[in-house]
Amino acid sequence: MRVPTAIAVTSADLVLPAPDRHTPGAALLHPPEQLDLESALAEAGALLERHGHLVALVPPWLPRSTVQRLHTVRAILETDRIALLGIDLPPLGTALLARQLRQLSVCDFSPGIIASAARLLSHYIYAGALLGSVAKLDRVRVPVGLGAHARSWSPSAQFAVMAHPKPHLAKLGTGAGGHGAHGPRSGVLPAGPEFATHLTFARGQLTSDWVTAELAPAWQVQGVMENPLPAASAGWWGTPKLVEFAAGIPDLSVLYQLVASVRREECRWCGLELIGDRCGFCAAPLTAPPAAPPPASTARSRP
Repeated sequence: MRVPTAIAVTSADLVLPAPDRHTPGAALLHPPEQLDLESALAEAGALLERHGHLVALVPPWLPRSTVQRLHTVRAILETDRIALLGIDLPPLGTALLARQLRQLSVCDFSPGIIASAARLLSHYIYAGALLGSVAKLDRVRVPVGLGAHARSWSPSAQFAVMAHPKPHLAKLGTGAGGHGAHGPRSGVLPAGPEFATHLTFARGQLTSDWVTAELAPAWQVQGVMENPLPAASAGWWGTPKLVEFAAGIPDLSVLYQLVASVRREECRWCGLELIGDRCGFCAAPLTAPPAAPPPASTARSRP
């Protein structure tokens, strides 16, 4: 029986519950403050021995020490069987992508296809949050005007923010009874996916049912699941007063068809299969970079 490629995350709160009994769990690569280098090497080595290949999500919001540790482990082990994937999604969106890769890991895809599929699948994840303040919102490339900054200091202020796939910021209206943003003002609801999704959300220090009462019906999601808030979410969104959400494709058959429909190539450097324009394991581009033009003096000397 084929052992699935290991899908790894760097924090236990990025592991969403499996949608079925066939989806394996995620491997956990502990940060330096929890595990010394020798133990980290043993941890990664054991995963490689059992699974053959290891695919780890490395979001840019990880501490530098954690990222350096991952690269150090791969370098010391001198292996090309560890893929460190830089995926720029908010914490809950990262967790959702990890679960999709876990679902795909039991399919007949090679490790190279699974690793390079992460970039493809990330385009179909809708990640955002309901925030009580945007005063420190600096990771999402949306314009935050002076008015929004000023309203952030109001105790009842709430903002709908989309980080992916298209940045969006909207101030929500005040619901009946003065309980804050129970529903959005007309025309400011974030645009949702045009395909079937499930919605996962996690509550921080913000009391609101806007995500389940307003957003989920508007997006016509097929299901809603609540999950504990990842520890990194408050820092990523710039406030602990939030409800984070992420919507993605839940059906393994759809995920499989999506990945299988993309043309497969062979990495010219490590020989693994890939989809897209870059190998997930060695990061080599699909095509060689164009040759540099000859120096001007050489070019002029030719007949």
